[in-house]
Amino acid sequence: MAQLFSQPSPRWIGVAIAFYAFIAIGIAEGGLGVLLPSILQEYSLTPASVTLLFVSQITGYIFAAFTSSLISSWLGLARMLLMAAGTLTLALAIYATAPIWALMVAAGTLLGLGIGLIDAGVNTYIVQDERGASLIGTLHGFYGVGALSGPAIATTLLAMGVTWRQVYGVLTGVVGLLIVALLAVMVIRYPPMNLRGVVTSEGASAAQNLGRSLRHPAVLLTGLLLLVYVGTEAAIGNWAYTVQSVGRNMPAMAAGYGVAAYWLGLTVGRFGLDYCLRRVGAVRMISLSLTLLLIGLFAWWQLPDQWLSLPMIGLALAAIFPATIWLVPQRLPAELVPGGISFSTSAASFGAAIIPTSAGWIANATSLESIPVLMLPLAIAMILIHLWLVQHSPSDRSLS
Repeated sequence: MAQLFSQPSPRWIGVAIAFYAFIAIGIAEGGLGVLLPSILQEYSLTPASVTLLFVSQITGYIFAAFTSSLISSWLGLARMLLMAAGTLTLALAIYATAPIWALMVAAGTLLGLGIGLIDAGVNTYIVQDERGASLIGTLHGFYGVGALSGPAIATTLLAMGVTWRQVYGVLTGVVGLLIVALLAVMVIRYPPMNLRGVVTSEGASAAQNLGRSLRHPAVLLTGLLLLVYVGTEAAIGNWAYTVQSVGRNMPAMAAGYGVAAYWLGLTVGRFGLDYCLRRVGAVRMISLSLTLLLIGLFAWWQLPDQWLSLPMIGLALAAIFPATIWLVPQRLPAELVPGGISFSTSAASFGAAIIPTSAGWIANATSLESIPVLMLPLAIAMILIHLWLVQHSPSDRSLS
């Protein structure tokens, strides 16, 4: 047994766990959109009051944004991910069993913290791997697998007569498998995920480098770009089913599988991203994606009876997050990369709370049809931030 622990562990172990971790957070986030109308009915909520579920996640995202790199440095990546997986699984279990709305809202903090820590830790791990350029698209493709599976599972189970609480019980079990995998990593003492106490060659601590990265304009603008991106992705994923089924009177099964098609477009795009990055480059890929996004959002708004716009939007969104993360090491000094990625990805998760929340409030005051309209200015904001980053990053300007 001692010889087993002392032998070098295959590198695929860490990559496989990273992929499954992204499936887990995709399932946790993707399933909510289909279950939202059931939750509204169960607790007699309005589109505005149900957004408390998104608001409660903000504290967890904020904590993850400023501490993920520090926790990873202190505990090691495996222990941080184990803590995050346990927190996320507990949140889903509370969703499945909460007898009162207030308890479900409170559990949102745990969900935000778990997702934020997993997102930051896994992205940093993959980008710092020497194969990061060829893995980043695949990693985020597996998020798409989870986000696609969540609504597909929920729609199918609801059609079979399963309650929304029982659906969350199933999702809890699927996500909980990540805990088992991370415990195994700790038992075999898998080196790449058990390192801790990282200090750079310049002697700076993780806390000092985090402070420096937070003063770098590229980090702040990358965080803002990803915040708007993730908020847009989450708002569409969470509200599209309600817009289609309630606002536009589309049959429930068609609306549910329409949302699954949205995530399918995102998943297919991400699994093809590695090829596109090599052929087109990250900067041009983001530019093309933002153009397609505008077209898809306009079609979703103006042509309500067609179903092609949602998978088109998913395909357009596919490249933006992973390509932006892939560019971070080119835009920052090496010692600032872990802190920069941790902050940017966790700040991005913050967008998953505030933008769907804002969309719900506006829809409650106007109509559900306002949600597709609201996505257009967010796409324009992403274009402007992307242009700023390109103009102020020498490595980007050489590619544009």
